[in-house]
Amino acid sequence: MNAINHSMGPVEWILLITLSILWGGSFFFVGVAVDALGPLTIVALRVGLAAIALNLVVVLMGLRMPAEKPMWKAFFGMGLLNNMIPFTLIVWGQAYIASGLASILNASTIFFTVIAAHYLTQDERLTGGRFAGVVLGIAGVVFMIGTEALSGLGTQLLAQLAVLGGALSYAFAGIYGRRFRTLNSPPLVTATGQVTASALVLIPLALLLEHPWLLPMPSATVWAAILGLALLSTALAYILYFRVLSTAGATNILLVAFLIPVSAILLGTVFLGEQLELKHFTGMAFIAIGLAAIDGRPLKAVRLWLSGSPPCAPAMPEQVTDRDI
Repeated sequence: MNAINHSMGPVEWILLITLSILWGGSFFFVGVAVDALGPLTIVALRVGLAAIALNLVVVLMGLRMPAEKPMWKAFFGMGLLNNMIPFTLIVWGQAYIASGLASILNASTIFFTVIAAHYLTQDERLTGGRFAGVVLGIAGVVFMIGTEALSGLGTQLLAQLAVLGGALSYAFAGIYGRRFRTLNSPPLVTATGQVTASALVLIPLALLLEHPWLLPMPSATVWAAILGLALLSTALAYILYFRVLSTAGATNILLVAFLIPVSAILLGTVFLGEQLELKHFTGMAFIAIGLAAIDGRPLKAVRLWLSGSPPCAPAMPEQVTDRDI
């Protein structure tokens, strides 16, 4: 079994930043589609189209989807925690609360993850540095989006609880997904399996509960948003997600919740001509310090430099054994 790297290398950081851009776009895509389609229909189209795309890629790559029952049981479990529950809850919540507040609530994913990982894994224990990093990261998200977004806190309580429920589900998904390392499942196959399993459940539910064929035909803009949501924010994003999860662990992969607002604001600056304000730079600084605290290596380097001690050779990572959840 491969050990998990608690500190991420350059490749993991690049993949994580790319993932934050892809998932950051999902809030925009959902915002476009939610006025024309029901939440279950949006989620069903998202995973259904993504499943078609990913299965085509699997065939083109010459890979084979597994037929073993334990593997598909794991796919359905991951699909439930990582797609069905959070996608539905967050899309429904976004219909009633501002996207800024939804982003802040979504950032609680990493808080839930470090707590859950502490109790449900043997190698991702909660430390003072990790806890401080989480607090700083959430503060950075609040600064970046603007404290005015918190003014709606409590006015649409059920919608806010739904987004928090989605964040909690993402946290358990990050821990549950660690088992795919022991099942020797390549990231592409894992992504395809869990999205396909989600589609098999969500498409019949959407047809049964929302009758989407009775709705007016969506505009080209809505269809473009659905395609972006399915192909970029789901199919491509989950290939990267399982690649990072397999080497960096549940806590590190969900640092993306802090990076999503950063990506969204920087994309708005580059492509929409929006202006960076002091609150954005302040929020980015908090997030950067929080990420450094969770990663651990920058703070260790500073302590070594202040003590005048020579750098030590990196210790070999310990072997990992997961507890089933």
